[in-house]
Amino acid sequence: MLRPTALLSVFCASLGFVSPPVAAQSGLEDFVRLEVLDGGLTPKGTHRAALRLVLADGWKTYWRAPGDTGIPPRIDWDGSRNVGQVGVTWPTPQVFDQGGLRTIGYDHQMVLPLEISILQPGQPVHLSGEIKFGLCQDICIPAALSFEMTLDPDAPRSPAIAAAMAERPYSAAEAGVKSTICRVTPSDNGLTVEALVTMPTAGGPEVAVIEPGDPQLWVSQAVTTRQGDVLSIVANVSHVSGSGFTLNRALMRITVLGQRVAADIKGCEAG
Repeated sequence: MLRPTALLSVFCASLGFVSPPVAAQSGLEDFVRLEVLDGGLTPKGTHRAALRLVLADGWKTYWRAPGDTGIPPRIDWDGSRNVGQVGVTWPTPQVFDQGGLRTIGYDHQMVLPLEISILQPGQPVHLSGEIKFGLCQDICIPAALSFEMTLDPDAPRSPAIAAAMAERPYSAAEAGVKSTICRVTPSDNGLTVEALVTMPTAGGPEVAVIEPGDPQLWVSQAVTTRQGDVLSIVANVSHVSGSGFTLNRALMRITVLGQRVAADIKGCEAG
């Protein structure tokens, strides 16, 4: 039911050398498999499902903002039928140190819960498409797997989907965020953003990720410091083409990852 596509290439992000294609060695199925989980209809008439990547021991995959060397997952829904908008919930990721480089992602498995709006209620919902993602151990593999499944409106509640939903970061309100102020100043290559987030500690070393809301903008690894209830997050933003740009604070998304909680903060005020 699920079929792997050809691998794009194999490379080592941290060591910088090229390895033979995995397909020529033993096949992608030795490292990862893709499953579609069915959760049936929700009370509001949408369909709950999930994509699950199950990883071999020692292998990892990446979050939507994976760090400087990571490959973010990309999902193509081409071939799906009776499918409108698809909302994706991202469970809280882990922070990895790979040779001094910080990456953000998942080990063992990645479960991405989906909420699917149905164009024609009462008619079959057919999911079909492809997920492109990065798969890393000592080497990193840009990989692609296709999926195809007709969903069952009477499918029972899925414990795996429920568990992944429960692992999402807290909203700003749930995390006790009182304010988020972003100061923007010019830099040599673009802009420097300092986000001042007033919130309780997330526990232990706090890692923060700034997403600018524009795929043409690149953001450096953020530096975080805390003074009391104020977490300072500083990162540089530049355009991938090197051209000038404007930064829309309302579209910015800040994720704070701690040992106790994670917070998903959407938008910030000028300051």
